[in-house]
Amino acid sequence: MAFKIIHEDKKTKARIGILKTKKGTIETPFFMPVATRGSVKGLTSEELHEIKISAVISNALILYLRSGAEILKKFGGIGNFMKYKGVNFSDSGGFQMYSKSIYIKSNNDGVFFKNPLTGEKIFMTPEKNIKLQLDVGSDVAMCLDSMPLYHNSKKEIEEAVKKTSLWAKKCKEHHDLIQKNISKEKRQLLFGIIQGGIYKDLREKSAKKLLKLNFDGYSIGGFGLGETIKEEFSVVKQLKKLIPENKPVYLMGIGNPLEILKAIKLGVDIFDSRMPTQNARHGTLFTSNGKLRLLKKEYEFDKFPIDKNCNCFVCRNYSRAFIRYQLIHEELTGKKLATYHNIYFLQKLIEKAKERIQKGTFKEFLNEIENNYEE
Repeated sequence: MAFKIIHEDKKTKARIGILKTKKGTIETPFFMPVATRGSVKGLTSEELHEIKISAVISNALILYLRSGAEILKKFGGIGNFMKYKGVNFSDSGGFQMYSKSIYIKSNNDGVFFKNPLTGEKIFMTPEKNIKLQLDVGSDVAMCLDSMPLYHNSKKEIEEAVKKTSLWAKKCKEHHDLIQKNISKEKRQLLFGIIQGGIYKDLREKSAKKLLKLNFDGYSIGGFGLGETIKEEFSVVKQLKKLIPENKPVYLMGIGNPLEILKAIKLGVDIFDSRMPTQNARHGTLFTSNGKLRLLKKEYEFDKFPIDKNCNCFVCRNYSRAFIRYQLIHEELTGKKLATYHNIYFLQKLIEKAKERIQKGTFKEFLNEIENNYEE
């Protein structure tokens, strides 16, 4: 079994689990910084280890379009290439169907993309995508999916669910075929992605079709695109009742501290988002007292650290004024320091959450954070 629950909070559905991959075990819940091309913007793999980040996620399609997959295969996989000892997840690149520069069209058999660098047209089938992710050498792969946007009509979202289900079946069959002679301990894990927007009937339809295929884990896709938190968590609660307890649940695209904790409360195990690093580069920092908008004029001469309760090297050594000055003048140093702090903060937040789950006081911990963060 790839996933095992080791602790549960009696007052909520929050839990701690162990996910077993070919690279080793990883404790849930955890947050994955986005390493699209094999690196988290502004941070080295050594710094990720220093922060104790246990997993990152890269984009297989983007790597493929920029000759990365070919290079990674020769290096024995993305982990070796980026010198990262943690677990490597890979996304299929389905999200890029909404990139006007590379997306052409899709049908029941796959997606037509255009390489923005060469102009070459590429037909990405589910089978080709699985082979690509195996070449990338990730420990956990995502099925190719069709991700609808929040403003799409129900008919358009229903069509996306249909394609996602068809592609998931092809992904699973091809993934099993390629790895049939590999021992379970050395196999890449594969997650199915549940779509359906905010429509509960479509989410249920998507989930039930994917559950029949018995994936190693289940991702909830299509969020972080304009829906309200109430709409998001209504769907999460619904799907948690359908997904077996012995399967890890991955809420894709979520990186807000309070949102993560509220999802953990519902029994979600895995998160990723580019938001924490993107926000950092634009001057929005996470602190124990809520979000800090560092570019405001009031911090121009501020000698205090970003967060006096934070023990990261940034808060131990640099003032708000210094980091603000660097960010305003587009200096890489400021972006790096801000990014380091935000990722460190999220990692420590989840570590504290796990401690409180073990103590049976997670609900109280969530209430403490909720007082400081607006939804």
